[in-house]
Amino acid sequence: MKVLFVCSAGMSSTIAVNALKAEADKKGIEMDVLAVGTQEFEEEVKKGYDVAMVAPQIRHRYDYLEEAAKEAGIPCALIQPQAYSPLGGPKLLAQVLELVK
Repeated sequence: MKVLFVCSAGMSSTIAVNALKAEADKKGIEMDVLAVGTQEFEEEVKKGYDVAMVAPQIRHRYDYLEEAAKEAGIPCALIQPQAYSPLGGPKLLAQVLELVK
């Protein structure tokens, strides 16, 4: 499964990305995750991802980002604030899996 994270500059998502990967590994789910900034999102989202996840700190840009994901044919969601932490892996994985159903 390929997951695209978008945050302000593509760096603050590292903690959430690592938590998601660790939880996926525990469950035996193969997952590639890339974090990008908002400037790169529009082009990157077209590259065959299964889901796009938007960091809570850029929720004000969610409608724009969701539209770009929709045009690429992939589901998009705002990451729940409690899932955007080192301990948020289980919640984040559940949210990702729900989107790709």
